[in-house]
Amino acid sequence: MTQAALDHALDLPQKAEKPLIDYETVIIGSGICGIGAGIRMIKDGLGDFVILEKADDVGGTWRDNTYPGLAVDIPSLSYSFSFEQNPNWSSLYAPGKEMKAYVDHCTQKYGIRPHMRYNEEVSDSKYDEVNNVWVTRTAKGNTYVSRYLVSATGFLTLPKLPIIDGIEKFQGKVMHTGRWDHSYDLNDKRVGFIGTGATGIQAVPEIVDKVKSLDVYQRTAIWLLPKTEISFKPGLQKAFAKIPGLQRLGRWLTIFFTDVIMINLLVFNKYFFPIGKKLEKICVKHIRNQVDDPATQDALIPKYDFGCKRPSFTSKFYPVFNRDNANLVTTPISHFTENAMVTSDGTVREIDTLICATGFEVFQKGSVPTFQVAGRDGVDLSDFWEENRYQAFEGSTVPGYPNFFMMFGPYSVCTASWFGMVDTQSKHLVRCIKAAKKRGANYIEIKKSANDRNFEKVQRRAHLTIFKVGDCAASNSYYFDRHGDSPTIRPTMGVVHWLTSRLFRMNNYTMETK
Repeated sequence: MTQAALDHALDLPQKAEKPLIDYETVIIGSGICGIGAGIRMIKDGLGDFVILEKADDVGGTWRDNTYPGLAVDIPSLSYSFSFEQNPNWSSLYAPGKEMKAYVDHCTQKYGIRPHMRYNEEVSDSKYDEVNNVWVTRTAKGNTYVSRYLVSATGFLTLPKLPIIDGIEKFQGKVMHTGRWDHSYDLNDKRVGFIGTGATGIQAVPEIVDKVKSLDVYQRTAIWLLPKTEISFKPGLQKAFAKIPGLQRLGRWLTIFFTDVIMINLLVFNKYFFPIGKKLEKICVKHIRNQVDDPATQDALIPKYDFGCKRPSFTSKFYPVFNRDNANLVTTPISHFTENAMVTSDGTVREIDTLICATGFEVFQKGSVPTFQVAGRDGVDLSDFWEENRYQAFEGSTVPGYPNFFMMFGPYSVCTASWFGMVDTQSKHLVRCIKAAKKRGANYIEIKKSANDRNFEKVQRRAHLTIFKVGDCAASNSYYFDRHGDSPTIRPTMGVVHWLTSRLFRMNNYTMETK
């Protein structure tokens, strides 16, 4: 028996004379990350790709989240592609429907639709070392073979339901805000609402008028700054469209505020600490001005430093607790019965409906990416991170995983706008592929030494951040992972990461022909 026949009998990968590749690149996910990666690749002449999407439409977070009150909490002028400004935003903080329409517009305008494959939920992707290809399988049983693999699944993807005794016994309606059921009528319902984060503060004010009673369960308060709703009138929209540079100026002003003040407060907290304390005073005053009951005021004031947990803006949430039909509950939930929530002090609150604004799985095993990734020697990426902590060279590539790139990887975010990350990560991706092509190579892998240096630099700078300098013990923040690290935020300035994505040396990578 020949060696090839023996390998075939053992179901081992065979070296093909010319591997049959369906597409040069497979991109997984069609949210802002996937659409942004696709647009960049088309612009750079790398149009041989397919985007696999588990749902029947594009949009990611802005497709799945449709809860009442949904809106962007980053100014829309900066929460958009730099090359595709939208002069027709209705307000400074665009509602969710406008963001979804914007993503649809970009998908159509930049030729992404023909690359889409819908209802293709990826189950796993494995690197075939013999043929130097990635083999991606979907839940429908389809297989896609590609030279390169791009994870663009983001991180607000897998809804996280609370783990509370007896929740499976509850006989009423249960909804997660990330999967809102618009066919369900909330009118005159007794509602238990778990969560007072960025989602809760938007949804609660929108439903309180409809329901009979609303018990809002707060585990951890968050810092909330006053929010001024600024509508963009037709005159301003016309000015954005006709006056060269006007909207771009507004974009840079909002970037200055959100990145230089808010992000730098997090990553350089050692130096910006006094600003954080001033912001805390503004937030406390905001609570005192809007909430009548002193005890409720105190319960809404966080017990950790500004920035440990994601802050936000609102002027609608706090007044809810002045209403007769709304109640803030801070006593921990003990268990559920068939028709009620019971807190640890024994109080029983009967409800018809349970709404969970409890967020998403973030940097938990199996959540980033949302599918199994097996690299060289069959090592699962989640297992690699479990053993070595979350790390990736410039937030994009990991040693042992050739030709694999992440749009959202560990330490990839250092701008308040998600679009800033999409810009840097997509640039990193196309630079690597184009550099390999220029060398006649088809194998790209970050060197372990380069990744180690990068990770050491990240850890060294982390000691300047709010996560190390601040008092975050009581924050229950998704910024922290199970290793005690904060791999969401890259400890550097956004402009520095932007420059690095365009200037990092290609000798950090091994590039070969296989």
